[in-house]
Amino acid sequence: MKNRNNSLTSLALQKFKKNFWGVFSLGVIAFIGLISIFAYLFAPDASKNANQMHLSIHSKPPGFEVKMLTIPSGIEIEQNFISKLFFGLENTDTEIPIESFTVENDILNYIEYASDGLQGLEKQIALSKFLNSDYKSHIDTRNFIFGTDKYGRDYLSRILIGSRISFFIGFVAVFISLVVGLLMGSLAGYYGGKIDAVIMWIINVTWSIPTLLLVIAITLALGKGFWQVFIAVGLTMWVEVARVVRGQIISAKEMQYVTAARALGYTDYRIITKHILPNIFGPLIVISAANFAAAILIESGLSFLGIGAQPPMASWGAMIKDHYNYIILGKPYLALIPGVCIMLLVMAFMLVGNAFRDALDVKG
Repeated sequence: MKNRNNSLTSLALQKFKKNFWGVFSLGVIAFIGLISIFAYLFAPDASKNANQMHLSIHSKPPGFEVKMLTIPSGIEIEQNFISKLFFGLENTDTEIPIESFTVENDILNYIEYASDGLQGLEKQIALSKFLNSDYKSHIDTRNFIFGTDKYGRDYLSRILIGSRISFFIGFVAVFISLVVGLLMGSLAGYYGGKIDAVIMWIINVTWSIPTLLLVIAITLALGKGFWQVFIAVGLTMWVEVARVVRGQIISAKEMQYVTAARALGYTDYRIITKHILPNIFGPLIVISAANFAAAILIESGLSFLGIGAQPPMASWGAMIKDHYNYIILGKPYLALIPGVCIMLLVMAFMLVGNAFRDALDVKG
């Protein structure tokens, strides 16, 4: 039996490798996953949540450049490398976009940046504010590849860090849906009778409630926040897993290997976990891939409605919400960029799910 399972697995992998779009989409998912994990390593603005605001350069187009003066705060914050890598830099320095600067008598004179052809304010600062009076190392030219948002934050950094929520909500939601769905579906399918009737009633009631409304209700009950949204989405997606598992177990429990396991005196738990579930793993992979995509879309919708990830946390759905009105104001890219990112990630998961379905199709 084990050799047969190994041969079927290798055959499925060979079929999957021949599917170009499936392999390409899996590569896209892996690429986005690496970016989401090490977002602060790639982001130009590595501050926490990429939340460095510069209102004077708000809503600038992609490729915008400006000189940036960084004034040290003098406050030393001890932060290890792991914390910087995964949670961002605790930045207390002040950043000021400037148009020009001059130095006279140990005084740095600079003109603040002002858009729309206006003249910025002229200000002064003593060179002693800088370490060893080295002001040149605190003035650099910033290039905003994706431009800036309506608060003057680096849009590329917000996109990279926002990928974390959209990517990881899929894992958390699918994990929760698998745990609950496998438990409920296994009990209903294996034991049948009144247990099946009660569980199917719960499934049908949950299924009849619109997903978005159910998520909103759970989110309001748990409270607004990062993990609350993840749990709420997962608790609404288990019904599909439960229905699939129930149907597969009803068919599988009549097989001869299950009858033999019962004759050998194996417990119901062992029969379900060691014999039945491994044989219905294929459909679970397919539905999990679809649930990944659905979870991303639901989270984006919640963030758009304002009950998802809360500011200043970056989220693709929240970024669309903040800038959807810019579509008619001549700057549609502010809403289109996160929208395209959501579309690419959802499409990648759907294509991977289709590829796994074809690879696991024995008749094919």
